[in-house]
Amino acid sequence: MTYKAPVKDMLFAIKHIANIDAVSQIPGFEEAGYDTAQAVLEECAKFNEGVLSPLNWEGDKNPSTLKDGKVTTTPGFKEAYQQYAEGGWVGLQHPVEWGGQGLPKTIGAFCGEMIQSANMSFALCPLLSDGAIEALLTAGSDELKATYLENLVSGKWTGTMNLTEPQAGSDLALVRTRAEPLPDGTYKVFGTKIYITYGEHDMAENIVHLVLARVQGAPEGVKGISLFVVPKFMVGKDGKGNTVLGARNDVHCVSIEHKMGIKASPTAVLQYGDNGGAIGYLVGQENRGLEYMFIMMNAARYGVGVQGIAIAERAYQKAVQYAKDRVQSRPVDGSMPGSAAIIHHPDVKRMLMTMRAYTEGCRAMAAGAAAAFDAAHHHPDADVRKQNAAFYEFMVPLVKGYSTEMSLEVTSLGVQVHGGMGFIEETGAAQYYRDAKILTIYEGTTAIQANDLVGRKTARDGGQMAKGIVSQIEATEKALAAHDSVHARAVLKRLTAARLALIDVIEFVAGNTKASPNAVFAGSVPYLMLAGNVFAGWQLARSLLAAEDELAAGNDVDFMKAKITTARFYADHMLSKAPGVRDSIVEGAESVTALALEAF
Repeated sequence: MTYKAPVKDMLFAIKHIANIDAVSQIPGFEEAGYDTAQAVLEECAKFNEGVLSPLNWEGDKNPSTLKDGKVTTTPGFKEAYQQYAEGGWVGLQHPVEWGGQGLPKTIGAFCGEMIQSANMSFALCPLLSDGAIEALLTAGSDELKATYLENLVSGKWTGTMNLTEPQAGSDLALVRTRAEPLPDGTYKVFGTKIYITYGEHDMAENIVHLVLARVQGAPEGVKGISLFVVPKFMVGKDGKGNTVLGARNDVHCVSIEHKMGIKASPTAVLQYGDNGGAIGYLVGQENRGLEYMFIMMNAARYGVGVQGIAIAERAYQKAVQYAKDRVQSRPVDGSMPGSAAIIHHPDVKRMLMTMRAYTEGCRAMAAGAAAAFDAAHHHPDADVRKQNAAFYEFMVPLVKGYSTEMSLEVTSLGVQVHGGMGFIEETGAAQYYRDAKILTIYEGTTAIQANDLVGRKTARDGGQMAKGIVSQIEATEKALAAHDSVHARAVLKRLTAARLALIDVIEFVAGNTKASPNAVFAGSVPYLMLAGNVFAGWQLARSLLAAEDELAAGNDVDFMKAKITTARFYADHMLSKAPGVRDSIVEGAESVTALALEAF
């Protein structure tokens, strides 16, 4: 099935949710207004629809392969990556001084969604490079930046993130990869890293591994972890000062995983130091590696949330196409004399509307977060930067956790719409379902996102920041009341009830995390899902207000009516669940932990 980038909906979110006009007032982004966003997104759509999307099914059938330590990617991937890099897409959001285009995340995030929709397995390669670039920009020395950034930003080289080890999954205190300092200031790195996305491949001439390891004598636990750059090929300079590649470093791929989804993306086991030690270069200071790695992690977590939106969009498009084509059964209201396309049946409409509303709600939520990121990093006013940083940090676990969990529901519904045909691989619907499953797991499971929301974002200050952010929803409630349309009144009722339910949960979490941690963490994921639901619903309420204004002006009538209907559906069917979820968190913890262990 062909992918059609939802450029119109993306531009609506950029204009009305992210407020691109305000973003373009920030110094450095003056040229990044709505017209630029439209031009970039339309060009990006052409590339993803024409080049990457046709390779998606091929990647599922013919995954990457490993032979003699070398990974060969799916036929067509290498050539597509060269086009992607030459088009400047890797450096879209990265600084101009290193060869990037310096565009805001408000635009870049939507290009990220398109590439993930078109071909998630392919898209993981530049996504990991983005994280490596962010870490080096933030913590790398001038020498490391000069050596690596230009080629990473151009896409000539790619980057990886090496955290996990066989005995150390999410518990990074257990990391055992070691780094031995050498007299020249470099280090020898020894150890095994697993689940390394694009840890070995044939699409770029060099791979820059960012590796967590312990320097000899470092403290135990997370306080003793440092971060190192370990290139696949050593990097030097020729007589004219140009960067050249030297000998192969002592890092090798010993296997790649056989996965249920994203099969074309090579997930490598990397062995460091089997032949005397891999040469590594310290990033920042010793024992601060986890702090730096979280820069990559936060960038990746937002990116994975966007993956959830992307795969949901792809599944929705395929389901709609099938529902319009598949003829089966007479409509229950007798409106047609014989069998009709299944899109006429109310339950199929319910499934499609659920898919659509979740996807558009999470896209709007991600758009608001992207605009906050841009203001947090680039706004000239320190107070504005601080407020937006707090908002963005609060949103990251919601974008990651809620958007990926919803993608499982949406891709499952996509299979359901297809009926028995959806269970057959040749239809293609099952690939999206399989691909989506990893999203709730990597870059921190949903429970880890929830731990972050509970600990760092809610309990740390007694819930003050969380309640302050939630209070921003009240302005939208006032605007809904002022609109006084039938849809605005209905959404206002649901949004207010949902906000109050969320406030109750924030107070419960803030008041009980220390005294009754098991009670709070029994409901931590439901808390994240409630918060994600409310924030996505809030952004769709804002969408409804904007769409009603555009409709009143006679602009793009059919599109605006659809936006209003989708926001109303979300309020009726998703936001309406909030009070019940509140009850399960505040009053239901005891039954989570009550069953004796031997009874399981």
